[in-house]
Amino acid sequence: MIILKNEYEIAIMREANRILAHLFEHIEPMVQPGITTIELDREAELFIRSRGARPAFKGYRDYPATLCTSVNEEVVHGIPGPRVLESGDIVSIDVGALLDGFYSDAARSFPVGVISPSARRLLEVTRDSLEAGIAQAVPGNHLYDISAAVQKVAESGGFSVVRDFVGHGIGRSLHEAPQIPNFGRRGKGPVLQEGMTLAIEPMVNMGTHKVLIKSDGWTAVTEDSSLSAHFENSIAITKDGPLVLSAP
Repeated sequence: MIILKNEYEIAIMREANRILAHLFEHIEPMVQPGITTIELDREAELFIRSRGARPAFKGYRDYPATLCTSVNEEVVHGIPGPRVLESGDIVSIDVGALLDGFYSDAARSFPVGVISPSARRLLEVTRDSLEAGIAQAVPGNHLYDISAAVQKVAESGGFSVVRDFVGHGIGRSLHEAPQIPNFGRRGKGPVLQEGMTLAIEPMVNMGTHKVLIKSDGWTAVTEDSSLSAHFENSIAITKDGPLVLSAP
């Protein structure tokens, strides 16, 4: 069942997501060669808690950290640790917060130092695919209109969309109905309604869409070791169009 939210609930979710937007602004200058992913994680936890929220991922299904930090061929759910970021890397940072009973969820992919033109293009196209998906999140459209828009932008850019992981509804639970694939046919799926709150999250690979799970049980990597990028925003569907909750 898709749970609709009222204006009061959406306002709380906006505050929970604004924390993430400000976290990204805070942490982006730290994403430099020489920093470890666990240092980023510790800073993120301190930041979230200082805003009166708590990390949403830490302890979720026994996940051990505040952030998911996925480097290069890692698609999602990379566990922070002693890995040192190097110039030329890209790192996807996925994070959530819980505030006053409501969840937020967002992701950004960052360049580390000087990256290749092809890697920069991957980041740009993935971000553009997210924006294209969000633009379809209006009352009266169908859910897979979002999916089709994401897929079109990513594949037109010469990349592939991950099929094993999807976006999702969000609210009092981190993951609610509906699931939101990053591929699909327009005109399919539930009709979008005012009050729906969705986490739209393209994961786009430079090579194959296929992924593998590493031995830690969490980290997903591209099957062919090609680069992957991940952008995500939580949004609310309103009568005036999509409201990006995880904007500053």
